[in-house]
Amino acid sequence: MPSKARQAGFTLIEVLVALAIIAVAMSAAVRVAGLMTQSSGILRDRSIAMIAAQSRMAELRLEGRLPMGVKVMECDQGRLLLRCEQVIGGVENGRLLKVGVQVFDRSKETPPLARLETLLNRPQD
Repeated sequence: MPSKARQAGFTLIEVLVALAIIAVAMSAAVRVAGLMTQSSGILRDRSIAMIAAQSRMAELRLEGRLPMGVKVMECDQGRLLLRCEQVIGGVENGRLLKVGVQVFDRSKETPPLARLETLLNRPQD
């Protein structure tokens, strides 16, 4: 009588090891996809905040009067609730003013999403 031939195929342990490797790879892929989505949202919010800062700076240039000190105002852009803080101070030579605008997310306490600074000529009184 001939000897029994070994049947071809995978053992249960080989199948379980393969499934464990696939599960680890899939969880890593899902995590990377989540991080990419979160990063694109942060970049979008920062871009919108920079637009708000540029708009506020343009408004200050057009107003022609630059009141010294700090002023805080809401500067929402679409669905994004933003707070703009403008700081206007003198520079040593007296002819220029340092103007800074920072934009924060009003819905949470975080570092500024955007920051913009420039020097402007002091308006003639």
